[in-house]
Amino acid sequence: QVYLVESGGGLGKPGDSLTLSCAASGDTFSNYNIGWFRRAPGKELEFVSIVRWSGGSTYYADAVKGRFTISRDNAKNTVALQMNSLKPEDTANYYCAASHLRKGWPSTKTNEYDYWGQGTQVTVQS
Repeated sequence: QVYLVESGGGLGKPGDSLTLSCAASGDTFSNYNIGWFRRAPGKELEFVSIVRWSGGSTYYADAVKGRFTISRDNAKNTVALQMNSLKPEDTANYYCAASHLRKGWPSTKTNEYDYWGQGTQVTVQS
């Protein structure tokens, strides 16, 4: 069992930066690739980014590539999502999720994830 808690959401303006954090506890953190998803109002859950268990590889959705950066610290059991050049369309509830190594790489579908956090809201408006 892996327990995930997101933090760092809030209100920003277009062009601002925000950093989300995902703190994990429970099972061995390095057994899991960690991803971020988001759900905008009235829309389905959307893949955002994933970082490999080692931190050595990352993958991004086209919508955030070049603006968002994912990283992890296995010593602290945390994953960060640095979000730059925010746009109103980035407004969503953001979730981190853990995908066991056996699920392959990169895991971009929700059914490839084993554990989910409760989410943190990001709102971007002028």
